[in-house]
Amino acid sequence: MKCRYPDVFAAAMLNAQPLGFYAPAQLVRDAREHGVEAREVDVNLSDWDCTLEPLSPLGRGAGGEGTPPLPVGRSEERPSLDGLWGEGSGVKGLEGPHPAPKGVCQNARLSTGYGAIFSQGEKGTIHPRHAEMAPHIHTTYAVRLGLRQIVGVKEKDMIQLVKQRGQGYDSVRDLWLRSDLSSTVLERLADADAFRSLGLDRRQALWAVRGLDRVGDQDDLPLFMSRPGRDTEPDARLPPMPLGAHVVEDYRRLSLSLKAHPASFMRARLSARGILRSDALRSVKSGARVTAAGLVLVRQRPGTAGGVIFMTLEDETGVANIIVWPKVFERLRAIVLGARFVAVTGKLQSEQGVIHIVAERMNDLTPMLGLLSEAGPTIGALARADEAHRTEPTETRKRQGNRFAQPPRLDDPRAKPPSPPMETVDIAEAMPAGRNFR
Repeated sequence: MKCRYPDVFAAAMLNAQPLGFYAPAQLVRDAREHGVEAREVDVNLSDWDCTLEPLSPLGRGAGGEGTPPLPVGRSEERPSLDGLWGEGSGVKGLEGPHPAPKGVCQNARLSTGYGAIFSQGEKGTIHPRHAEMAPHIHTTYAVRLGLRQIVGVKEKDMIQLVKQRGQGYDSVRDLWLRSDLSSTVLERLADADAFRSLGLDRRQALWAVRGLDRVGDQDDLPLFMSRPGRDTEPDARLPPMPLGAHVVEDYRRLSLSLKAHPASFMRARLSARGILRSDALRSVKSGARVTAAGLVLVRQRPGTAGGVIFMTLEDETGVANIIVWPKVFERLRAIVLGARFVAVTGKLQSEQGVIHIVAERMNDLTPMLGLLSEAGPTIGALARADEAHRTEPTETRKRQGNRFAQPPRLDDPRAKPPSPPMETVDIAEAMPAGRNFR
């Protein structure tokens, strides 16, 4: 099932959360690398569980965003997949049979090539390292993330939302009145960016939710009921929310983001420091010294490994595996256990396609996550006159001594980094802390 139908497999695994080693973000990333299109949580399109939505023959959403989803949930009223996958497969709820491998999709393969089936820009394409699997993958559905993915919502509330949805909600007010959900629940939906089908991003939706103040069957205070011209009041012109801020909120509210990876916003700075992308490690000769960086996903310390720690880092192109020997761990304990975004320098080991980096040095790059926020520093090149922001001392600075002291470098292990601002701390806490296993 994982090989031939990664769409069904991904939906079933997400609906089985919480479970062991892999977090939802990694399950979604792996599915997308295998050509599965993932679609965001939406009040008009998502059920409680993750669902499957049909794709057109060339991989584009058949019927548009309004295509009724095919649930892969726990409902006993829906037919079982046991007839397709065999008894005891444990995956239930797919309405109708999964399309046969030989059909429209095969014709598309013959005429346009394997890549065209999953042609969705970056979404829906098979990652080059999985190219040999293309003839075996028979994906014909997109995975619609379920409302269960939103942090802090209750299943009974989301079931009530789906039950009252009918042909769909046409406004925030319509959803509020028909679903009878509290404004607090609606705020969580807005924070999760779940109103896109209504033409609202998270900031606009949150503005609309905050404007609700129900009195009887009305959503306005009595004082303003008779105000003339209230129906023609213009909408608030809210400033656009930066993409980086959207990604941070996605991680905070959904534990993943389909919009972008946090490392992609810092790639120019990382490349300038000689830090390679994870997909570039395959072209590096074994034994070479390299530096890679990413979010810390997993730390493992098996009892049979003699104190060796295995770390998994993720950037926008994939994952890098890190080996930390006991002596190195004792020296870098605080970073290994506490950092959420790190850079690791060491010798690359490559054998039969398995790649590791044996850590020699490690730098905590967590403060760089502040660049994702609209409150963080501007990302861009410096002009010639921006001497106050430059790290190298000028002749003027040399004459004036320590008044313009050079700030400590983030990549200097001997320097104590300055305390990050509260905005950076808040953003860092939204990123995954990494799962620890023994």
